[in-house]
Amino acid sequence: MNTECKSDTVALNGKEYPCTVSLTMDLIGGKWKAVILYHLIEGSLRFNELRKAIPTVTEMTISLQLKQLEKDGLVTRTVYGDKPPIRVTYELTTLGKSLIPLLKAITEWGNTVVLNQGILV
Repeated sequence: MNTECKSDTVALNGKEYPCTVSLTMDLIGGKWKAVILYHLIEGSLRFNELRKAIPTVTEMTISLQLKQLEKDGLVTRTVYGDKPPIRVTYELTTLGKSLIPLLKAITEWGNTVVLNQGILV
């Protein structure tokens, strides 16, 4: 079924979008969501592991983006223990894992652009 940008609107989780491209960009768009998802491809990570993997982003931004990704059903948050120190991990849900080919394609495209036109710093 082709629904991309051909109907008046599409809906997911009570939100309406003008097309499926808009829906996808709402879920993974922005500067950090796709980066966080990319780092979770290999498996679950703790918050500080994500911070170390993405040193240019603030703690607040990672926290906000993780909450949004969890709300959108792309990431699951698991808490181990009930008394401090508790351990919290984040991992891709089944829906999140369905993005892996897209995330890898985005990464490959970015690598190509950098090799052809960019500057490695």
